[in-house]
Amino acid sequence: MFEYHGWITVRETAVDDDDEARLRQIVDELRLRIAEIDSPYLLDLRWMNGEPFIHLGGHSNHRSSPDVVGLFEHVARVAPGSYGLLHMRDDEDPGHENDVRVLRLARGMITHHTEALLSPCVPTLEDPFTD
Repeated sequence: MFEYHGWITVRETAVDDDDEARLRQIVDELRLRIAEIDSPYLLDLRWMNGEPFIHLGGHSNHRSSPDVVGLFEHVARVAPGSYGLLHMRDDEDPGHENDVRVLRLARGMITHHTEALLSPCVPTLEDPFTD
């Protein structure tokens, strides 16, 4: 089981003074990337108050589809001023089967963390399995 919820504020640079034409080009390219990994889950890119945002969420049987981690990595490369978080629960992640993990995107870098407020999943979110 792979559950994920996340968001990205898309920015070309961390200066908060993006070239609007270049930012629109980046967003158009991201729309194409998003269309490639489209699935029945939430994956939305839209402008709000003059800034582009990506929102995503889903719950699939396995981590492979859609490649949301790859999307975060791609945004880090093409728009290194972007920032956001992706919360993931993956019961097939070796060593983290009982954790909610957080992928952080900031300044073109991706880091992985354990979400202390929701981990360990058992007993924080669920009761232990009993026979």
